Amino acid sequence: MEHSSDMIVFWQYGLFHINLTIVETWGVILFLVLGARWVGKRMTSDIHISKWQGLLEMLVIGIKEQIEEAGVQKSEKFIGFLGTLFLFLTATNLFCILPGYRVPTGLLSTTAALACAVFLSVIFFGIREQGVKGYFREYLQPVALMLPFHIVSEISRTIALSIRLFGNMMSGELIVSILLTVTPFFIPAVMTGFGLLIGMIQAFIFTVLATVYIAAATQIHEKKGEQHG
Repeated sequence: MEHSSDMIVFWQYGLFHINLTIVETWGVILFLVLGARWVGKRMTSDIHISKWQGLLEMLVIGIKEQIEEAGVQKSEKFIGFLGTLFLFLTATNLFCILPGYRVPTGLLSTTAALACAVFLSVIFFGIREQGVKGYFREYLQPVALMLPFHIVSEISRTIALSIRLFGNMMSGELIVSILLTVTPFFIPAVMTGFGLLIGMIQAFIFTVLATVYIAAATQIHEKKGEQHG
């Protein structure tokens, strides 16, 4: 029976422990940080740029356009968080080509943490754009009795976001594993590509949903600003 990477503990002190999921997640984060530092040092404003800079610029422009299409104005304010979220999800799935690597997003602990990060970011950006009173005033609209329903809606949305990513990633891995056991030897490469495709789609969907939630938390402020203008 194969153990979950959450159950493989490398170090423990009392209630605090570091398992394989944390190690793999930190590995992805370290890779992204070092990669960003390496590309950043080689960026230039000249006409002739490196392939890596060209790829990075296309990626940033693509993410920026997706943010704007989701209804978020002034996308430069949010591209740092949403771009990092997309790159992290993409990297965690691309690493599945490494032997022994288990995709962290295939575990509920990781997807729940990501969903909580989105939940907190929605509150942060909402308060930053509308102010504390302006943001939390929306929880009382149209009447104060709606407050419990708004709170339940926010919590259930966060839970649904984590379970959606977890379920899709876990089912994708399960399908690939089953197909690998019944297909010829030359098929595994195709199945790995299929798994990568599923991961990329889920990274895109998760980021788009996070963008939509942030748009909902900030668009009221923007509409009020346009009316006053």
